[in-house]
Amino acid sequence: MLYQFDDDIVSVGLSDINENILSFGFINFKQLKENYMQFGFSLQSVEKCSESSSFFSSDIEVFDKYCFVKLSVVNVTDVNVRHNCFAIFIRKNLLLVVNISDDNCANRNTFMRALSKISCENVSLEKLVCAFFESLISGDNKALEKAELEINQLEETVLKSRADSNFNMRLLEMKKELLTLRGYYEQLIDISEALRENENEVFESNGLKAFNIFTDKAVRLKENVDLLRDSVVHLWDAYQAYLNMKLNLTMKVFTLMTTVFYPITVIVGWYGMNFDYMPELGWRYGYVYVMVLCAVLVFSLLFWFKKKKWF
Repeated sequence: MLYQFDDDIVSVGLSDINENILSFGFINFKQLKENYMQFGFSLQSVEKCSESSSFFSSDIEVFDKYCFVKLSVVNVTDVNVRHNCFAIFIRKNLLLVVNISDDNCANRNTFMRALSKISCENVSLEKLVCAFFESLISGDNKALEKAELEINQLEETVLKSRADSNFNMRLLEMKKELLTLRGYYEQLIDISEALRENENEVFESNGLKAFNIFTDKAVRLKENVDLLRDSVVHLWDAYQAYLNMKLNLTMKVFTLMTTVFYPITVIVGWYGMNFDYMPELGWRYGYVYVMVLCAVLVFSLLFWFKKKKWF
């Protein structure tokens, strides 16, 4: 798919590109390999599209006549799914998106959203690039709001003592997901700042403010993720305090039980001694006497603990 912005948005073929008219295209890797020389791209850039790269490092290179960017895209609603990947080539009057991996047509949908936001009036390469990047993060604020709501629900679970055995794993998963999102937004910020520097003068200087606007949006998203990470850390601390409180309550119960029955242990040890002259052993009511004595001691201690509000 290749479109040119003349009096109207017109669909054209790769061989029909007019270098004097702004064009916006979406092609696959095979089409890039077949036509990269026509666009003036280097073979090095084409080969980079097929290379595996670290997710947490943005891949951007500035050449004399064009800029090359490779980016892994995170689905904010489901961070754990396989990340899609695309590359973009930017030169005078051309923004070309190369689809590298796209399992659910997310890259194509991003391209179409950006295309729908652009009109032929006052369109520029800078606005086109930023519109495409903004399409990547559209709806992310709502997804982060849902994550914040989930954290609040987890806090309520802790406060109401309803946390189950899977609570720990859920917190660890959330920390991992937020770390991935943070790396993703940092990539977008790095790319936007690198393009804003305009080293090869591909962009017009009066249009660079569009990159400032996008950078500010990406920075705010990154700051929101950082706040969510802090909330998860605080929630982790609250959960650990909850576990410690449960452990303390358990130890308190065992301590009280030990204290209550300790006098009975002393009595059992006392009458378990093998002395010849122990009057109670030959007493008719000795057995009942010891039972009553033990019961009185237990209930007396329980009454005392209750009065002191120890349980």
